[in-house]
Amino acid sequence: MGSDNLYALPPDLPVPVDDGACQHLIALALPPVALPSTADRLVRLDEPFDGPTVLYCFPRIGRPDQDPLGGWAAWNAIPGARGCTPQACAYRDYYAQLQELQARVFGMSTQLTADQQEAAERLHLPFELLSDAALALTRALSLPTFEHAGLTLLKRLTVVIERGRIAACFYPVFPPDADAPRVLAWLRERPA
Repeated sequence: MGSDNLYALPPDLPVPVDDGACQHLIALALPPVALPSTADRLVRLDEPFDGPTVLYCFPRIGRPDQDPLGGWAAWNAIPGARGCTPQACAYRDYYAQLQELQARVFGMSTQLTADQQEAAERLHLPFELLSDAALALTRALSLPTFEHAGLTLLKRLTVVIERGRIAACFYPVFPPDADAPRVLAWLRERPA
């Protein structure tokens, strides 16, 4: 049984700093990479969509019956690592408002789809999670990563995609549960 609360953020988490790892993303075209989703289909983010696409990237969503690899102390010590469940729940809670702006939402990590499906069902997520376990999109876009317990994990960032290109990038994302309302505010305030 896990020994920490996945749904709450401890008050003393280290704050990630902007290391410039996402400065190259604005206006970048999405490559033709197909990613498996929790809806048992392949998703290509470069394909046309009428409206903005919100893609939030997260390190690794936890399970309530397991401690993270390396334990909670090690996981909590990594700036920006903790908070995948609160971030997903915030996007779930703001989903209807994002849809009112014709936005679609995807979460993405380097976890396998089976692990993501457990979380999507448990958290009642109304959007799909995408698996980049092969690091295809991560490498094609040079997304920032970190190594932990022998795994390559995405640093927490969010991009808004419009007409096949990245229109906005939020990095670093902290606190994770404030990401969805921040993106929603940006979508509401942007010029038409």
